Amino acid sequence: MTSQKTFIFSAIAIMFLVVASLSFVSAITVSSLTPNKLYPGEQATISLSIKNTLNQDVEDISMNLLLEDTKFISVGGSEESVDEIREDKDKSFDFTIKASQDIAPGDYNVPYVISYTDPNDNTKKIEKKGSIGIVVSARTELDYIASAENPVVGQQGKVSLKIVNRGFGDVKFVSVKIKPQGFTLISSEDVYIGNVDSDDFETAAYDVLFKDQNVRLKASVEYRDFDNKKLVEEIDLPLNVYTRDKALELGIIKQNNTWMYGIIVLFFIVAYFVYRYIRKRMKRNKRKEEGK
Repeated sequence: MTSQKTFIFSAIAIMFLVVASLSFVSAITVSSLTPNKLYPGEQATISLSIKNTLNQDVEDISMNLLLEDTKFISVGGSEESVDEIREDKDKSFDFTIKASQDIAPGDYNVPYVISYTDPNDNTKKIEKKGSIGIVVSARTELDYIASAENPVVGQQGKVSLKIVNRGFGDVKFVSVKIKPQGFTLISSEDVYIGNVDSDDFETAAYDVLFKDQNVRLKASVEYRDFDNKKLVEEIDLPLNVYTRDKALELGIIKQNNTWMYGIIVLFFIVAYFVYRYIRKRMKRNKRKEEGK
């Protein structure tokens, strides 16, 4: 019976030590990270809050970001340390890191190692490994180019809005709503484009009737950026529209010479019939002279 009690006591003691050991290992944790967003080619200072969830103080705490196999570099050092974190308190560790110029926007994990002195054995170091999430975002850089086809007052033509994405990230769910000024809209005022990929462009085109020379392409462009944030941009761009005389002078339209060709054809037809009439009359006169 005594040996059985001894066995149970030993098992409980071992379990207690295991739980206590695990508790120590997981006691120093990253409780918060701000900010966690970077942009390609830019740097930012991130602040990590390290919390002590043990029931006692811990000493000689250090944190090391492992950036060797990532597309991030440290600016000013990748390791920070503090002498002590008291029970149930936290400390802030600040790191300045830079994302590489060619990094693709997306979500990344940056590994780290936290080490501190074992509260129960001052000669022993405890290490905890983990990772923090870093978001590489992409700023929206859209350019707009307005153009017109057959831009002549009083004639039907087309106005177009080219949307050029010069940013690192794609934009999604792009739609354009035009607001006519100086022209009458013949087609629908709304055009859905969809996605505009990075380093690419898409075009919204509208059939119109130009009313005067004071023409501007005004439109609302709605889209979602790389972070899925809904944005609306107002566009107001001038368009060159010409009178008929100026358009002829510039060679935008050609002079319609159909009526001239018609007159020439009619002249040759009349001349042909006049020629035949004169020829027949000359033949009749000749026969009359021969019969006398």
